[in-house]
Amino acid sequence: MGEPPTFLGLSEDRSLSPDIVILPVPYELTTSYGQGTAEGPESCLRASAQVELYDPRLPEDLPAGAVIRTEAAWSSEAGTLNEQLNSVTEYLSKWLSDDSVFPVVLGGEHGLLPAQISAIENHPELQGNLEQITIVQFDAHADLRDELDGEKWSHACAARRSLDKGAGQLIQIGVRAWSREEAKFSENDNRVRTHLASDILAVSNGQKVWESLMDELSMISGPVWISVDIDVLDGYLVPSTGTPVPGGLSWWHLESALATIFESKNCNVLGADVVETVPDIEGSLTPFTAAMIATRLVGGHIHRSIQ
Repeated sequence: MGEPPTFLGLSEDRSLSPDIVILPVPYELTTSYGQGTAEGPESCLRASAQVELYDPRLPEDLPAGAVIRTEAAWSSEAGTLNEQLNSVTEYLSKWLSDDSVFPVVLGGEHGLLPAQISAIENHPELQGNLEQITIVQFDAHADLRDELDGEKWSHACAARRSLDKGAGQLIQIGVRAWSREEAKFSENDNRVRTHLASDILAVSNGQKVWESLMDELSMISGPVWISVDIDVLDGYLVPSTGTPVPGGLSWWHLESALATIFESKNCNVLGADVVETVPDIEGSLTPFTAAMIATRLVGGHIHRSIQ
């Protein structure tokens, strides 16, 4: 098998304290349609070696003076779902509670989001008060169900459980597959703002909707966690993912939205995840797209840190 892949194929000096840490979490226990997200982190890392290191926002090629470390992947032999999620939280806590490091989590299914929120609770900027954090969720699905097939910790409940844990605000972008229960929950809970792909992509006034959303993102204040389920993108960009849905956003929608968040003067992005990657049966577009997203997140953080 050889050496485990590193992010962007970069040489890493583990004697140096990292500025950015890449955390592979091949967690997959509640997928309800397509399988294979457990293979997503490694496929993303391997694809990242083919991503260009040039970022026009930065004065030099990546890592642009930053120290990036790729950690060994999470693993657990725990026997129950809750024990597995607790194990994910334990794995992530070292990095998500450290304000000197920017963590990027590579999943795995989206069911790991509540574990991430638990892990970040002790971040110095939060000091145990999760009401301060805004989750910006890019996703084809709302993940606001109270349960799916009797399981309250399903990936379809990830955003709802994160709110239950105390997350203060949830901004959802690109949703186009959700239940009546989720629509009502979003409408009635003032912590949640759901922006539908159908509105963003509407022929008549989609551009105005998009510009309004960008204004909203530019006004975010306080701590932020960015969660990118790759199925937010249209299927031609991610042909292999856990639960594909037609009618998604373009690459340029996602890239400009991420840039807007990092350029917001009043927010502090504490970390991010890229989830629901499944290796393509033919070709490698899906993991390459996921690797591009992770690279844009890293570039956005570095750009922000040198301003």
